[in-house]
Formats: sequence, C-alpha cells, structure tokens
Amino acid sequence: MLSRAAETPFGRLTLTEAGGAIVSLRFGGEGADASPLLDEAEAQLRAYGEGRLRDFDLPLAPAGGPLQQAVMAAMRAIPFGETRTYGEIAALVSAPAQAVGQACGANPIPVVIPCHRVTGANGLGGFSAPGGAETKVRLLRHEGAYSLLI
Repeated sequence: MLSRAAETPFGRLTLTEAGGAIVSLRFGGEGADASPLLDEAEAQLRAYGEGRLRDFDLPLAPAGGPLQQAVMAAMRAIPFGETRTYGEIAALVSAPAQAVGQACGANPIPVVIPCHRVTGANGLGGFSAPGGAETKVRLLRHEGAYSLLI
C-alpha cells in the first residue's frame, strides 16, 4: 500500500492506494509515496478544495458488504451542493436509516465518497471525521449546501 498526505482547506488528508485503487482517505496522517494514481488523487483533492472540481473521478476499491456498497453508491450519486437525508438513502437501499448512518460512518473514503452530504431529517446528523459536525459544516459550506439546512 502507498500513502500520500495532502494539505487542503479541510486539513491534512491522507490517501491510501492499493491494487490500482484508492482504498482510504483519512483526516490527518502522514505519507509521501509517489504513484500516478496518488498524483491524480492529490490533484483532484486540491481542485475540489479550490472550487474547480465537483465530481471525483478516481478508481475506488469496493469496501464492506452489499449494504455498505449500496450506501456508498447512493452517496456518490448525490450531486455537489445537494444533500440527502439518512431516511432518503434508506428508502433507496431498502434498509433502516440507522443502518445507513452506520454505513456512512464506516465510509473509508470520506470527501471523495461524500458522506458529508447525508444529513438527519431535522439537522446535520453525525460525522465521524475529526472535528465531527464542524468538519461536516465546512464541507457543506464549501459546496454551498449548508444554507439549505438552516
């Protein structure tokens, strides 16, 4: 596995690659490995942070079982600047909202797979990254979606 840390407006983000796909993104961390995929992933993260990219186009490793994969696909389908509730995602994947929340919290590639776009019916809901809700708000503000919630 190769890892690369990149400074972004949302803090240091560390990308990990294995088998020609991104397998994780974590807040904080270290890494300075080189590969064409990590170069591209870092470039896309920077472009996203600068407001020049709305949709990531990177090979992502599948993670988890069928429910986790269905929730991740539903999150990736949420357009930039929009949100969906846990309940809306639950209806799409035929699962309880609580299970959707757990799948969102287990997302191994946040930001790229935009779990920050999934909210509670009456507010933000949780966010498992350092900074919790504050980090979620920063990402939603960056996309112009936070005003939809207040």
